[in-house]
Amino acid sequence: MTDTSTFLINDCALISIATGQKAMTLAELRNNLTLVSLDSIYHHFWGGLLVPRFEEREFNNDFAGWVRHSLRDPVLAERLAAIDPSASDSLEDLRHELLDLIEERLDENENAEWTRGYRQFEFLRSQLVVFDSNRRMEKPEDLAVQIPLLSTSSIFYHFIDARRRLDQGGDDFSLWLTGLGDEHQGLCAQLGAIDPYFSSLSQLRTELTVLFQGYFGGGLS
Repeated sequence: MTDTSTFLINDCALISIATGQKAMTLAELRNNLTLVSLDSIYHHFWGGLLVPRFEEREFNNDFAGWVRHSLRDPVLAERLAAIDPSASDSLEDLRHELLDLIEERLDENENAEWTRGYRQFEFLRSQLVVFDSNRRMEKPEDLAVQIPLLSTSSIFYHFIDARRRLDQGGDDFSLWLTGLGDEHQGLCAQLGAIDPYFSSLSQLRTELTVLFQGYFGGGLS
C-alpha cells in the first residue's frame, strides 16, 4: 500500500516446499522440532487453511493429525490440537509450547519414544506468492462492500499472514484504518479480538463481513 488513503487488495497462493527433515517416531518429531525453521512451524499450523478441501479439517494443525492417525496417540493429539498459535507471542514461543507437550508425553508414556508411526511426518515450509487482485478500497466504508467479495486467500493474506509480516502484529485492515486517524479505534479493537485459527477462511470472511456491515451499516452511504 503505497498511498495510505488507498487500500490495495492482494491475493496469494501457497507453495509447499520440502525441508528434507522427517520423523517416524515421537522422539524424532521432537528432535526435528528443535532444528526446523520457524517457517515450517508456521506452515504446519496455518498452511492447511489454504488447502482446498470438501470437508472440515479434523485437526487444525498437522502435528496433531499425524500423532493421532500415524502414532495412534489420541491423548497427545488432543493436547496438540488445543494449541492456539494466535495466543503465542512468537513462532519461537509456539515451538517451545509444542516441545513442552511432546516432552511431557514422552515422560508419562515409556512406549512413546520408540513407537513408530504408520507413515512418516515430512516437515514442509511455505512460500507465499503474492499478487495484485486489482481491487481497491478508497474509504473505510468500502470494507463493508468489498470483504464479502474477496477470495478466501485474500482474507488469509490480509488478516492472518499480516500477523507475521507486520512488526506490531495485527492485520492489514486495522493498519489501514489506524493510518487514516483515530475515528475507527473501536472497530480496530473488535478486529483485534477475532481469533482466526479455529475457523475456516470462509467462516472468517463471514465474521468479518458481519462486523464491517454492522459497523458501517452495510457500506451504504
